[in-house]
Amino acid sequence: MNRLRSFFLKLLSWLLPDSVCLWLLHGRKDSLRAVLEDALTETLLEVLLEGMSLAFLLLRGFRRNLSGFSGKYLFRTANGGVALRALFANGQMSVLAGESTDYDVAVTFTDSAALCRFLFSSDQDILASLLANDVTVDGNLNYIYKFGFMARDLIRRLSLAELVDRMLARLRTA
Repeated sequence: MNRLRSFFLKLLSWLLPDSVCLWLLHGRKDSLRAVLEDALTETLLEVLLEGMSLAFLLLRGFRRNLSGFSGKYLFRTANGGVALRALFANGQMSVLAGESTDYDVAVTFTDSAALCRFLFSSDQDILASLLANDVTVDGNLNYIYKFGFMARDLIRRLSLAELVDRMLARLRTA
Protein backbone atom coordinates (compact mmCIF):
# COMPACT_ATOMS: atom_id res chain seq x y z
CA MET A 1 0.00 0.00 0.00
CA ASN A 2 2.83 2.36 0.85
CA ARG A 3 4.44 1.87 -2.58
CA LEU A 4 1.13 2.48 -4.33
CA ARG A 5 0.56 5.65 -2.32
CA SER A 6 4.08 6.86 -3.13
CA PHE A 7 3.54 6.18 -6.82
CA PHE A 8 0.31 8.23 -6.93
CA LEU A 9 1.76 11.09 -4.92
CA LYS A 10 4.74 11.30 -7.27
CA LEU A 11 2.38 11.17 -10.22
CA LEU A 12 0.40 14.07 -8.69
CA SER A 13 3.61 16.04 -8.30
CA TRP A 14 4.14 15.79 -12.06
CA LEU A 15 0.57 16.68 -12.93
CA LEU A 16 -0.16 19.45 -10.46
CA PRO A 17 1.60 22.77 -9.96
CA ASP A 18 3.68 23.25 -6.80
CA SER A 19 1.11 25.63 -5.35
CA VAL A 20 -1.55 22.89 -5.35
CA CYS A 21 0.90 20.35 -3.91
CA LEU A 22 1.77 22.81 -1.13
CA TRP A 23 -1.93 23.25 -0.45
CA LEU A 24 -2.24 19.47 -0.07
CA LEU A 25 0.65 19.52 2.40
CA HIS A 26 -1.01 22.25 4.43
CA GLY A 27 -3.03 19.66 6.34
CA ARG A 28 0.19 18.27 7.83
CA LYS A 29 1.43 21.75 8.76
CA ASP A 30 -0.41 21.91 12.08
CA SER A 31 0.86 18.55 13.30
CA LEU A 32 4.41 19.37 12.18
CA ARG A 33 4.21 22.75 13.89
CA ALA A 34 2.98 21.18 17.13
CA VAL A 35 5.83 18.66 17.15
CA LEU A 36 8.42 21.35 16.39
CA GLU A 37 7.02 23.69 19.04
CA ASP A 38 7.09 20.94 21.65
CA ALA A 39 10.66 20.01 20.75
CA LEU A 40 11.81 23.64 20.76
CA THR A 41 9.97 24.41 23.99
CA GLU A 42 11.45 21.42 25.74
CA THR A 43 14.93 22.24 24.44
CA LEU A 44 14.61 25.90 25.45
CA LEU A 45 13.41 24.98 28.91
CA GLU A 46 16.08 22.28 29.32
CA VAL A 47 18.85 24.66 28.24
CA LEU A 48 17.55 27.38 30.54
CA LEU A 49 17.27 25.02 33.52
CA GLU A 50 20.66 23.42 32.87
CA GLY A 51 22.17 26.91 32.47
CA MET A 52 20.65 27.93 35.78
CA SER A 53 21.98 24.77 37.39
CA LEU A 54 25.48 25.46 36.06
CA ALA A 55 25.28 29.14 37.10
CA PHE A 56 24.19 27.97 40.53
CA LEU A 57 27.43 25.97 40.81
CA LEU A 58 29.79 28.51 39.24
CA LEU A 59 28.51 31.96 40.25
CA ARG A 60 28.55 32.97 43.91
CA GLY A 61 26.22 35.89 43.22
CA PHE A 62 23.68 33.62 41.54
CA ARG A 63 23.98 31.14 44.40
CA ARG A 64 23.27 33.97 46.85
CA ASN A 65 19.88 34.46 45.17
CA LEU A 66 19.02 30.88 46.13
CA SER A 67 20.56 30.77 49.59
CA GLY A 68 18.19 28.93 51.91
CA PHE A 69 15.62 28.52 49.13
CA SER A 70 13.84 25.26 48.49
CA GLY A 71 11.16 24.69 45.91
CA LYS A 72 9.80 22.19 43.43
CA TYR A 73 8.71 23.49 40.02
CA LEU A 74 6.85 21.66 37.28
CA PHE A 75 6.75 23.22 33.80
CA ARG A 76 4.57 21.63 31.16
CA THR A 77 2.66 22.34 27.99
CA ALA A 78 -1.11 21.96 27.82
CA ASN A 79 -0.87 19.18 25.23
CA GLY A 80 1.44 17.13 27.47
CA GLY A 81 4.31 17.32 24.98
CA VAL A 82 6.70 18.92 27.48
CA ALA A 83 7.15 18.26 31.19
CA LEU A 84 10.26 19.32 33.08
CA ARG A 85 10.92 19.82 36.77
CA ALA A 86 13.37 22.02 38.63
CA LEU A 87 14.14 21.15 42.23
CA PHE A 88 15.92 23.47 44.64
CA ALA A 89 16.90 22.01 48.02
CA ASN A 90 19.86 21.91 50.41
CA GLY A 91 21.87 24.37 48.33
CA GLN A 92 21.52 22.29 45.17
CA MET A 93 19.50 22.47 41.99
CA SER A 94 18.37 19.47 39.92
CA VAL A 95 16.60 19.26 36.59
CA LEU A 96 14.38 16.25 35.91
CA ALA A 97 12.20 15.19 33.00
CA GLY A 98 8.61 14.05 33.34
CA GLU A 99 5.45 14.81 35.28
CA SER A 100 5.15 14.68 39.04
CA THR A 101 2.42 15.38 41.56
CA ASP A 102 5.00 16.55 44.12
CA TYR A 103 5.52 20.26 43.41
CA ASP A 104 5.19 23.65 45.02
CA VAL A 105 4.04 25.20 41.78
CA ALA A 106 3.03 23.75 38.43
CA VAL A 107 2.94 26.01 35.39
CA THR A 108 1.09 24.87 32.29
CA PHE A 109 1.70 26.83 29.08
CA THR A 110 -0.62 26.83 26.09
CA ASP A 111 2.35 26.83 23.69
CA SER A 112 6.03 27.67 23.35
CA ALA A 113 5.34 31.34 22.58
CA ALA A 114 3.44 31.64 25.86
CA LEU A 115 6.37 30.05 27.69
CA CYS A 116 8.83 32.56 26.23
CA ARG A 117 6.61 35.55 26.88
CA PHE A 118 5.99 34.40 30.42
CA LEU A 119 9.57 33.61 31.41
CA PHE A 120 11.50 36.29 29.59
CA SER A 121 9.32 39.38 29.42
CA SER A 122 10.94 42.24 31.31
CA ASP A 123 7.84 42.94 33.40
CA GLN A 124 6.81 39.27 33.76
CA ASP A 125 3.17 40.16 34.15
CA ILE A 126 1.76 36.91 35.51
CA LEU A 127 -1.74 38.32 35.81
CA ALA A 128 -1.76 39.31 32.11
CA SER A 129 -0.64 35.78 31.14
CA LEU A 130 -3.36 34.27 33.31
CA LEU A 131 -6.04 36.59 31.91
CA ALA A 132 -4.92 35.87 28.34
CA ASN A 133 -5.24 32.14 29.10
CA ASP A 134 -1.59 31.66 28.05
CA VAL A 135 -0.75 29.95 31.30
CA THR A 136 -2.36 28.22 34.24
CA VAL A 137 -0.67 28.07 37.60
CA ASP A 138 -1.30 25.54 40.34
CA GLY A 139 0.46 26.49 43.56
CA ASN A 140 2.23 29.47 45.06
CA LEU A 141 2.71 32.38 42.61
CA ASN A 142 5.68 33.67 44.62
CA TYR A 143 7.69 30.72 43.32
CA ILE A 144 7.00 31.88 39.77
CA TYR A 145 8.23 35.38 40.52
CA LYS A 146 11.39 33.89 42.06
CA PHE A 147 11.99 31.67 39.03
CA GLY A 148 11.38 34.55 36.60
CA PHE A 149 13.86 36.69 38.49
CA MET A 150 16.47 33.92 38.34
CA ALA A 151 15.89 33.34 34.60
CA ARG A 152 16.15 37.06 33.77
CA ASP A 153 19.20 37.42 36.04
CA LEU A 154 20.95 34.62 34.17
CA ILE A 155 20.01 36.14 30.81
CA ARG A 156 21.42 39.48 31.97
CA ARG A 157 24.64 37.92 33.29
CA LEU A 158 25.17 36.13 29.97
CA SER A 159 24.54 39.35 28.00
CA LEU A 160 21.66 37.73 26.13
CA ALA A 161 19.00 40.30 26.98
CA GLU A 162 19.07 41.91 23.52
CA LEU A 163 18.68 38.55 21.80
CA VAL A 164 15.77 37.61 24.08
CA ASP A 165 14.11 40.99 23.44
CA ARG A 166 14.33 40.42 19.66
CA MET A 167 12.89 36.93 20.07
CA LEU A 168 9.99 38.25 22.16
CA ALA A 169 9.30 40.98 19.60
CA ARG A 170 9.02 38.30 16.89
CA LEU A 171 6.68 36.24 19.06
CA ARG A 172 4.42 39.24 19.61
CA THR A 173 4.05 39.78 15.86
CA ALA A 174 3.56 36.09 15.03
